[in-house]
Amino acid sequence: MSYLQTNTTLIKNKVGLLNLAQELGNISKACKVMGFSRDTFYRYQEAVEAGGVDQLVNKSKRVPNIKNRIDPVIEDAVKALAIDKPAWGQTRASNELRRQGLSISPAGVRCVWIRHNLENINKRLKALEAKVAAEGTVLTEDQLVIFERRKAENEAHGEIETKHPGYLGVRSRSTPAGKMAFLPSRS
Repeated sequence: MSYLQTNTTLIKNKVGLLNLAQELGNISKACKVMGFSRDTFYRYQEAVEAGGVDQLVNKSKRVPNIKNRIDPVIEDAVKALAIDKPAWGQTRASNELRRQGLSISPAGVRCVWIRHNLENINKRLKALEAKVAAEGTVLTEDQLVIFERRKAENEAHGEIETKHPGYLGVRSRSTPAGKMAFLPSRS
């Protein structure tokens, strides 16, 4: 009896080994010709006898990597701390959570931040703004200092809101009647 024919390239060699062993009547010779061990041949033969040729398809032996491996209590605490203390880095956040009795590494903190779109200070500040707007809570002094510092940094780097993005208004003597001349900004 010959094993089923298949067009699937994943299992052609495996079925070919089983068919060759049947034709030759010698498992050892078939394994040598095909470059398989006899143990492998017997595993393939058992799989076919147990469930047909479909059992020969490669199945991953890896355990599924569940996305949320962290305990939900710890994950909620990481999110809350990221929003309450947006200036803290992942190491400081990890150390503070450890003081509270929650064990998580700095890399674990970072993974939670990335999963919830809180990976940098600007995103954590936006989340804090959204929380304040939604709940109507009052900012702490630390949070106000961070917002003021960020605002000063943005102004110091030349970020200016304009009516037309990419243009800066400049008063010049060379324009008639002191009108505004719009020049492209250097970016």
